[in-house]
Amino acid sequence: MSPTRRLRVAMLSSNFGEYCIRLANAVSRHADVLLLIPDRLAARHAEKVDASVRLFPFRSPRLRQPFRQFQAIQKVFREIENFAPDVVHYQGFHPWFDLALPLWHRYPLVCTVHDFRPHPGDKLSQKTPFWVEMFVRRQADQLIVHSQHVQELMVQKSSRFRENISLMPHIQIGQECSSAIVQEDEHLILFFGRIWEYKGLQYLICAEPLISARVPDVRIMIAGQGEDFSRYARMMVHPERFIVHNEFISEERTAEFFRRASVVVLPYIEASQSGVIPLAYSAAKPVVATTVGGLPEMVEDGRTGYLVAPRDAANLADRLVRLLTDSTLRRQMGANAKQKIESECSPDVIARKTIEVYHRSVTRNAKRPRHQQIESAAVAATLPEERVSPVQQ
Repeated sequence: MSPTRRLRVAMLSSNFGEYCIRLANAVSRHADVLLLIPDRLAARHAEKVDASVRLFPFRSPRLRQPFRQFQAIQKVFREIENFAPDVVHYQGFHPWFDLALPLWHRYPLVCTVHDFRPHPGDKLSQKTPFWVEMFVRRQADQLIVHSQHVQELMVQKSSRFRENISLMPHIQIGQECSSAIVQEDEHLILFFGRIWEYKGLQYLICAEPLISARVPDVRIMIAGQGEDFSRYARMMVHPERFIVHNEFISEERTAEFFRRASVVVLPYIEASQSGVIPLAYSAAKPVVATTVGGLPEMVEDGRTGYLVAPRDAANLADRLVRLLTDSTLRRQMGANAKQKIESECSPDVIARKTIEVYHRSVTRNAKRPRHQQIESAAVAATLPEERVSPVQQ
């Protein structure tokens, strides 16, 4: 682009607060950014937004209030128009925005697909019908996914996605240290995040007696909320070995929990990718995860952690015990994990790749028939003649 002409990007999301803010901050080094997120997320993360990012918090009504949803979307779209972006980047899954953005057809659209379909048991994600999510994805000029697993699912659904999909790692999150000094508990396992069926928590609970038989002072911390926790509590053979925080976890407490733990576990039975792994790696913690979805793309078996088969409590226990009883191995894997996240997923690395996607979005939109073009031809004309090739599969 011309050195005097900066790209203008409107980032819109109803979820993924920390993710969106870190991405907006990083992209703002290279472009002018307007970040539009619900006021509940803005209130929680506003102090982290860089001064270079223009923040627009909006009220997000209940999904069953169509008139109020229309009013909220109207305000958001008016703010976007006033900003006059060259591209809109949408994080997705909100049924009203999923329908409204493609129908608006005003600017080139980039859509990040965090999950191909709602996960089993995830009632929040299932509020958006799958066909509605696919509607906005089909209308997007460019798509971003965080795992080859999701990329393959998208292409299987429609071969046309092959032309406009980019594979990009999940941006590094959780790298700020807690204000308090936290001592690592060398025999503490952390299970963190939303608690739904697909997270496989029951298999970790089943593995506990096998772990404690070899590590008598082991403790398992479960931190997060989701479905009714009582059924998990009833599974526990030794409830006293569990530390349960079945509630919303603030970022400060999140940092504390990851630094306190010696190993992080993801016994998932289904997955697209995970924001928990970047948190663990940023805290220099090894991960034991299952070979489902995109998790094997994030965990280097034997280097940043271990991979085990899903629903295999015995193998899960064995790998956890291996790390709990070998501090040298555990710390080396943790160091490898931190090096991996900082070299491959740092905000600057992800921002530069994201800017490339924006350029492709503007170029793709400019090549449409004239009656379908969106008002961004001026930006397309400023792009360099040499195009950056799409991110490799």
